[in-house]
Parts: sequence; C-alpha cells; structure tokens
Amino acid sequence: MNKLSISIIGVPMDLGQNRRGVDMGPSAIRYAGVVERLQNLGHSVKDEGDIAISHTRKEQSPNTHLRNLEDVIEGNTNLANKVHEVLSEGKYPLVLGGDHSIAIGTLAGLADRYENLGVIWYDAHADLNTAETSPSGNIHGMPLAASLGLGHEDLVNIRSYAPKIKPENVVIIGARSVDPGERELIKEKGIKVFSMHEIDKHGMTEVMNQTISYFHERKVDGVHLSLDLDGLDPLYTPGVGTPVPGGISYRESHLAMEMLYSSNLITSAEFVEVNPILDEKNKTADVAVGLMGSLFGESLI
Repeated sequence: MNKLSISIIGVPMDLGQNRRGVDMGPSAIRYAGVVERLQNLGHSVKDEGDIAISHTRKEQSPNTHLRNLEDVIEGNTNLANKVHEVLSEGKYPLVLGGDHSIAIGTLAGLADRYENLGVIWYDAHADLNTAETSPSGNIHGMPLAASLGLGHEDLVNIRSYAPKIKPENVVIIGARSVDPGERELIKEKGIKVFSMHEIDKHGMTEVMNQTISYFHERKVDGVHLSLDLDGLDPLYTPGVGTPVPGGISYRESHLAMEMLYSSNLITSAEFVEVNPILDEKNKTADVAVGLMGSLFGESLI
C-alpha cells in the first residue's frame, strides 16, 4: 500500500445554499475520527485547520441571481490558494466541506498543476447550473459548470485562469436529480454520466470498471474525486441538505472507493455536504470517514 502524506483542509462554507449547518461539516468529520482512521492505515496526516469563511450572508448579490456571490468567491479563492500550496509541498489534498460550492476553489487550486486532470463527480446532482439556468441561485448547484468555464466570470476565473477542466475528462456517478438546463449542457458537452439507471442496470463494479478505463483512455495525469454525501441514499446519509431518494447504497459506495484505491488513479479528494444539524447521531460524518478509509486502502483482511 502506498503511504501518503495527506493534508486535511476544512472549509466551513454554508453560503452556497440556504440551509444552515453544513458549515459544521468539517468539525463533524473530524469528530468522527478521520485523522486517526487515516493514520491507522499508515498515512502521514496533517490537519491544516479551516479556511476562513465570511458569514455575512448578503443573500442575492446586486445585479445577479446568485446568493452570497462575493463571500463564496472570497472563500473559494482562499481555498484554491491553500490547495495549491499543499500540492506545491508534495502533499495529498483532502478537503472537508462545507457545501459543494467549495469544489470551485478545490479545482482552481489543483488544475494548473496538471496537464490533463480528470474529475469524478459522485453526486445525486450534476451541479452544472449557471445563473441563467438555476431555479434557486444557490452556487452549490454550479461548481462543475464554473470549473468548466461556464457561469459568472468571477467564479470561473478564480486564480486567474479558465477553464479548470475539460468536459471530456468528467465522469458523473449517481445522478438522479438533473435540471433541464443541466441536461442540455450534458448533451452539448458530451459529459459522461452514470445515472442511477446505469448503476441499477449494470452494477457498481461495471460502472467503476468503465470509469477507470475511461480515464486511462483519456490519458489523464491525475483524477480528483469530488464526493457529495447526497450521492448515497438518504437512508445511509440523512445529514445532507438536498437528499434525493433512490441513491447509491452504503456497500456500493465502499466498493467504488475500494476500486478507486486499487486503480491508483485518485490524486486528491473532497467530501462535502455533511450537515450535522440534519443528521442522526453524526451518522453521515461516520459514513464519510468510512468511505475515506476505503479510498485510502482500508480492507477487511
């Protein structure tokens, strides 16, 4: 097993949506024992603490349909710079959220370190909205679009370059709630999606085998895993802001993480949308830490 030097970065961001509590996600994941879990696998782990996040909550920003735009930009810029710094030190970035808008900052800090970065978007949602297509104006539904260079110019151009990733280097796994504008964008850009239909029909083993083969064919030089806990069925992860029934099972998710570990493809990861206020006895954070265990090499025997 590869022994990694992992830097944990907490991002207590709840500004990308309108339900409070997800800012406590990083603390809940730490409380669930993430540092000890990874250290017990032989990895070196440094907790870098939390990115400073403003909590002014200005709601809709002037002349836009976007909630808390300026503060989301500021938080993501700080995160991008920290991720970039961690990578420069040869460390493995493991980001704890926080709502999914933080992926804008994570990818902004990662992408200019790679020639051909791949992204696995493990999520019930496609997160491909822009201000024009979003029903809510919530930026946590826009991070994948922003990383592809679509949306408000200040979100798109964090760290002064865009796009961060190519649409042909994205694989979405677990989608089951996709807005009409997102559906059109998926078709237009040719983004690869394994919806719950494909997972139900073919099984998680085949979905992951195809995902891994796809990235090998694309000759990526790194793959970032962006895992939203609402990708799993709410039965297993009740503490998320936008639960969608009929999701990926607990065991299917562990299998996916185990296969990704064996593939040696994943070079950075983030786990987002843990909301302790909506949770049951920290169940969702416990699941997140368990999945990290599988991703970083934990096995029964």
